[in-house]
Amino acid sequence: MDNLELLIVAPVFSMQLLIDGLLVGSIFALAAYGMALVWGVMNIINIAQGEFVILGGYVTFVLAQYGMHPVLAIPFSALTLYVLGLLVYRIVIVRIVDRDLFISILATFGISILLQQVMNQIFTADVQTVESGLGTWFLFDDMVTVNQVKVLACLIALVVGAVLMVFLKTSRTGQAIRATAQNARAARILGIDTDKVYATTYALNAAICGAAGSLVVMTWVIQPFIGLAYTVRSFMIVIIAGLGNVFGVVASGMMLGVTENFAGFLLGAEFQTAFIFSLLVVILVWRSWRLRRKRQVLR
Repeated sequence: MDNLELLIVAPVFSMQLLIDGLLVGSIFALAAYGMALVWGVMNIINIAQGEFVILGGYVTFVLAQYGMHPVLAIPFSALTLYVLGLLVYRIVIVRIVDRDLFISILATFGISILLQQVMNQIFTADVQTVESGLGTWFLFDDMVTVNQVKVLACLIALVVGAVLMVFLKTSRTGQAIRATAQNARAARILGIDTDKVYATTYALNAAICGAAGSLVVMTWVIQPFIGLAYTVRSFMIVIIAGLGNVFGVVASGMMLGVTENFAGFLLGAEFQTAFIFSLLVVILVWRSWRLRRKRQVLR
């Protein structure tokens, strides 16, 4: 209640939480792009999404240790995760495409555990972060701070979303991805190599997660076992926005960032993760209720 009174008495704190939430939410949206793509095209819920994000952060961390500026390391993280995504697809995912959704959840859950243990063995369980080298802007008589790395993250999320839309609508590969998403069997009949489409889709997802991980390690901290929180956030954003709705993903991500920021301030940082999981339960119940009402109307 004291924190709530503080927000009422000093609205500038609300402004700080709002700005931070919008900028942070863009990073969540960036990670959710890939999940929406894989889910919509391959009908696979990628439980390893968060681990891809954390691994991208570790790539940036290693390159920063060798003297590369972390911002310049973002493309290298994306490229590294793209290659990893191709390998994971060829070894595991190719065997579960067109199978039951529950099988894909189990398989990608196994991948997430494997990646956690590999990162733990290589980088240990210590918390790591990287200084972005970017400064801070001060607004409203220096009462509101805006980290430039968060602004950069927001711009990257918007640019990636726009590029992804243009890529899917205009390029031959993008059109093949859209055709496969609509009807994979018809796409195969028309001569589209759906296996190549699936591999490209999964690799693109991993690359986007790698870029998101680079921003995460510069904004917060990374550790091998915190990927699940990013998987849950991505899942929530996609559920709210729907598949194939890039602008909806951005809006949902920013909304989640703002809600999470206010919840962390009002309830305490120790309850912030619990709030995320509780919100997921509420959203799933709400979606189930809406689907049940639609079925009743159809009857």
